[in-house]
Amino acid sequence: MDQLLIGEVFANAARAVPHRTAAVLGDRSLTFGRLDALADRTAAGLQARGVRPGDRVACWARTGLDVVVLFAALAKAGAVFVPIAGTLGGTEAAQVAAAMRPSLVAVGGDRPVADTTLLAAATGSRTVRLGSLVGSGAPDRPAPRVPGAAAPPGPSAETDPHVIFPSSGSTGRPKGVVLSHRASFLRSHPGSQLEPRGAAVCTFPLFHMAAWTISLQQWQARAAVVYVERPRGEAIREAVSAHGATRLYCIPAVWQRVLDAGGTPLSTLRFADTGTSSVTPGLLAAIGSVAPRADVRVFYGSTEAGNVACLAGDDVAKHPRSVGPPGTSVRVHVTGTGELHVRGPLLFDGYFDDPGATEAAFTDGWYRTGDLADIDAEGRLTIVGRVGDVIRTGGETVVPVEVEQALAGHPAVADVAVIGLPDPVWGEVVCCVIVPRYPASPPGLDELRAFLHDRLAAHKHPRRLRLVATLPRTAATGQLRRHQIRDSV
Repeated sequence: MDQLLIGEVFANAARAVPHRTAAVLGDRSLTFGRLDALADRTAAGLQARGVRPGDRVACWARTGLDVVVLFAALAKAGAVFVPIAGTLGGTEAAQVAAAMRPSLVAVGGDRPVADTTLLAAATGSRTVRLGSLVGSGAPDRPAPRVPGAAAPPGPSAETDPHVIFPSSGSTGRPKGVVLSHRASFLRSHPGSQLEPRGAAVCTFPLFHMAAWTISLQQWQARAAVVYVERPRGEAIREAVSAHGATRLYCIPAVWQRVLDAGGTPLSTLRFADTGTSSVTPGLLAAIGSVAPRADVRVFYGSTEAGNVACLAGDDVAKHPRSVGPPGTSVRVHVTGTGELHVRGPLLFDGYFDDPGATEAAFTDGWYRTGDLADIDAEGRLTIVGRVGDVIRTGGETVVPVEVEQALAGHPAVADVAVIGLPDPVWGEVVCCVIVPRYPASPPGLDELRAFLHDRLAAHKHPRRLRLVATLPRTAATGQLRRHQIRDSV
């Protein structure tokens, strides 16, 4: 193989370990041999339906093994996989699909006919039930190549688009993050097969980039990935136990569910990973207690940049609010305004059909993450906030995440968000939006300010307080939806 192509990951594993388990969901499983054969047949079925290399095929479905087969089949056929969140309603899914302009939409079997019709009308493309598409072509294996014969349909180069991950932009217009075969291959770090590797439990839904990075890491190592339909604490614990999983990655909110579920230590884990949103030292210590034989690691990255940095080893205890040094293939730069810029072979190719957004995302080849960061003398990064979230109050700068981390230590605070509110005197004032741990006796503003007295400078103390039952967060990563919070208060 002289090209880094995702389809080859499946073909190579099937040749080497055809009877080894590749993917599991509930009581269903696929071996590498079966997955590869189904992918070949599905690719043939796609080609029979007129799908050609470079065409986009959207998939609107919940997590399931049929989605895994489609992912592999599209990679082999050279078409582009476009996952649409199965949690979206018909109208939302139609808006996302229309922006991606697919030639075909595969729809999960649980969707009503009316929603399927809605997607067809919005995109002007054909729709097909995912279950009827999987394994629909023949033969099980393509005929052997004849020397000098034309190559079968497929990606022509590793730089061809492999997947487009739709994401919501600040304007509400869906943006599609385009990744090449090469970037997806490298993000799954082929060196991972050198690590001791058992099963990994994947808690991310299959419309999220992290789910496919975790899966490809496992498949590169010719090991199994175990999916869960929903990231419930009990279900995750059961999956780890049933499969003797050695790796588990949860965002902080999902780790908390695992901890709250109780039960015996997860002693088979060798890697207990977290990241994406802010991680407290207390949570890291709790993860270490529930996974006593595991290396606890904190990852930082994004759909656009892939994995940027990792905190591991002794640094987890010594520098618990850091995200660690950059990866070996990653270059970073912190600008004079504090914004983190990244470059390297893991970067995305741009936003689909949006040259303006793509141009705005880069400066001289550096991807502008939008994150504010500090970098210490040893090269460790600490993410301190978002560029657009910085609060300017009375000529001073306040980074919300710093205040949130301090307030999270108050015993009466279950969850917290910090935002800036317009003020005629100060320009903006710091407002904390609190989910009280004890709703009948919530903390007051003076109590919270007193708690911060020796922790933060006075200009960072909140001047407004709002009490809410819940805070809106992104479904897959648990990140605060600050714009939505700001609009609601």
